[in-house]
Amino acid sequence: MSHSPSLPDRPTLELDPEMSESERLDALREHYLEVSQVHEELTEQLDAARDRQSELRSEVNDLQEENEALKTSSLYLATVEELTDDQVLLKQHGNNQEVLTEVSPRLYDRLEAGDRVAINDSFAIQTMLDAETDARAQAMEVSAEPDVAYDDIGGLESQIQEVREAVEDPLTNPEKFETVGVEPPTGVLLYGPPGTGKTMLAKAVANQTDATFIKMAGSELVQKFIGEGARLVRDLFELAAEREPAIIFIDEIDAIASKRTESKTSGDAEVQRTMMQLLSEMDGFDQRGDVSIIAATNRFDMLDRAILRPGRFDRLIEVPDPDAEGREKILEIHTAEMSLHDDVDLEAIAETTEGFSGAELESLATEAGMYAIRDGRTDIQAGDFEDAQEKVSTEEAAGTPIAFY
Repeated sequence: MSHSPSLPDRPTLELDPEMSESERLDALREHYLEVSQVHEELTEQLDAARDRQSELRSEVNDLQEENEALKTSSLYLATVEELTDDQVLLKQHGNNQEVLTEVSPRLYDRLEAGDRVAINDSFAIQTMLDAETDARAQAMEVSAEPDVAYDDIGGLESQIQEVREAVEDPLTNPEKFETVGVEPPTGVLLYGPPGTGKTMLAKAVANQTDATFIKMAGSELVQKFIGEGARLVRDLFELAAEREPAIIFIDEIDAIASKRTESKTSGDAEVQRTMMQLLSEMDGFDQRGDVSIIAATNRFDMLDRAILRPGRFDRLIEVPDPDAEGREKILEIHTAEMSLHDDVDLEAIAETTEGFSGAELESLATEAGMYAIRDGRTDIQAGDFEDAQEKVSTEEAAGTPIAFY
């Protein structure tokens, strides 16, 4: 237990009448110094007391808040599903329990379907919560500008032109469409084999337009709990509207937009519910202007017809494996900073790599460089490309994932 500090003795002054004038002055000076020292000690004690008072006040406030929290019952999150004549249908988060509860007329007039509220153990609404964007949606926003340019993409000149017309022009030159009197395309779907440059196309457009790039995979929209996938889709489109101009890029869209079946499992029903929310959001962006949608898939044959109709994806652009000219261009891009020996003929390599995708050609160039490093050379020779091509072809035939560095 702490004790209060003792106060210093108060100095006293007694002057002898027999003192001379100089002695009296010396006594007064000494007394003044003693009084000043006592004043300093008292000031230090006062400051320490004030600091201690502030600490105690803070402790008291914390204890009061803790006490109030202990006396208050816990609240639970819920979403307003539907409003009837005088009642509200709530769905509690976590267990998805649905409850019909009554509310006061004043609160009823402020509620709308989709609002988030806090309820007590009796399912009575205690307070309305502010709208909140799903943190996962915000995490999908690409903060750094994509570093891919159109010059980094080889063999896709016609596809680049189509994407620029459908996505870049509406964002950078909307007056073109207004002058001609046509609505800009509402969405672009890129389809083709893996590794052909679909994602690079989307990044290049985002780079060229300085638009906010929001990238997500279709598999990320398939959630465990009922309604979570649909809510995530809704939040993503709201985020894009807030960040416009923006480009929403949905990779592997077949994960949530595959053909509907008669399956009654809860998992399939949730995927279809998410797809319906996506269709609804796309329809709600008719006058998109500053928000564009690009989607990509390797399985075009699996997509539901509903998502392919005009008004949702107006441009269906095939991105095939490159031809010989395209393969040569891709090799030139990926070897631009490599030290190549004079015996390396990129045109000849392009002729012998029929069926290679852009990603496989990039891996081919990297593997050739690895062979040169292993031999302790500073330049890459034709033999390195031959060995690399054999390795990449063998891995592809065996189904082994292509190595990327």
